[in-house]
Amino acid sequence: MTEAQMREAVARWLSLVAADAELSAYLIGVDWDRLKAHLARSLASGTGGEPEVPCLGWSEGQHRRAVDYLTGVLRPYRKPSVADFWEFVEDRYRGLLPEQAAPLLYAALHQLTSEDDDRPNRWALLAVLGRAYRRYGLRPDHTAVIDDALQVRVPWEKVERAAVRAGDGPAWWPVEVLDHDLAADGVAVLTVRPWRRLLYQPGQAVPVCTPRRPGRWRWYCPANTPRPDGTVELHVRAVSGGVVSTSLVHEVRPGELLYLGPPTDTGLNLVDGQDLLLVAGGTGLAPLRALIEQIAANPAGRRVTLIVGARSIEVLYDAVTLDKLRHDWLTIVPTFSHDQVDEPGEWGDALTVALKHRRDQAVYVCGPPAMLAGSRLRLLTAGVPADRIHLPDRIPWR
Repeated sequence: MTEAQMREAVARWLSLVAADAELSAYLIGVDWDRLKAHLARSLASGTGGEPEVPCLGWSEGQHRRAVDYLTGVLRPYRKPSVADFWEFVEDRYRGLLPEQAAPLLYAALHQLTSEDDDRPNRWALLAVLGRAYRRYGLRPDHTAVIDDALQVRVPWEKVERAAVRAGDGPAWWPVEVLDHDLAADGVAVLTVRPWRRLLYQPGQAVPVCTPRRPGRWRWYCPANTPRPDGTVELHVRAVSGGVVSTSLVHEVRPGELLYLGPPTDTGLNLVDGQDLLLVAGGTGLAPLRALIEQIAANPAGRRVTLIVGARSIEVLYDAVTLDKLRHDWLTIVPTFSHDQVDEPGEWGDALTVALKHRRDQAVYVCGPPAMLAGSRLRLLTAGVPADRIHLPDRIPWR
């Protein structure tokens, strides 16, 4: 609260007390300016708990009523806590929202109402909230109560549209970070294990949230096919201004809890029977590596060429794993846009090098925005049929 808001709130409280027949008698002879200044100082130094009201000789019941007046006056100025939010909803619709889900819902709904949110985060939020809307069977009368509990107006029409697309199942999966490997400068490989199995397909993306940045969700693609032990590998590059990616790379440690949202198709699902040209830039390698694992289970005579782009050999973060991908049907070509190197690497940007290697394959491209921008047009111009171009364009990416 600002100083002006505190003065306004105290003045409103005093007018309510003065209008109460039982309480007003105790104000006779009291220095109102001194009383208001005392309350304003108490609010300024408070911890956010119940406001302190000096006892002016009231009985216990009367003093409780005076405190309730001040609590009511302060409510519009104070953001409710997670506990306040859940208790408010629980009091009106018992059992509607599980208490353990309240922190994530509270943060996500507040984030959805913010004005400074970016498009990828908003889509990830809506994927999670749309699934939660279905999961908890929300209706307009429920959402009105949730708005009151949050003291903000949530754009529920967007959540409802997302719910139509969301399908059924959990809104999120708690996962434990088992391993955190700083694979290169600004790039981390995280291995996480869900508390319950996450069902997904190679090439799909999942929203990811860390409790260190509640309400912020970002898309990441698992870099592996589903494993018997349920573990999922995530490749994360810290981007400028990216609070989630920076936290995942530089702050999160093994043993911490993360949350994964519902898997979503990106446009990188595997097409049966075709030879493939896979073009990866940076951490765009993750979903393409998952596709290679999927093919390895049943190659069926398919030939695959993987072009891995990086600025220099020092930032080819997954070199060790790439070295282990040894199959007679797989050719791996590292490319370096800022380093001229000897074979097997090539010099140039990944897509330019890929077009030199293309024969009659389907082409999958995944990488940073600068790489994806215009890539479809370049491929079409090079003669690649539209139905053989696969880009992560079903959801927005940073």
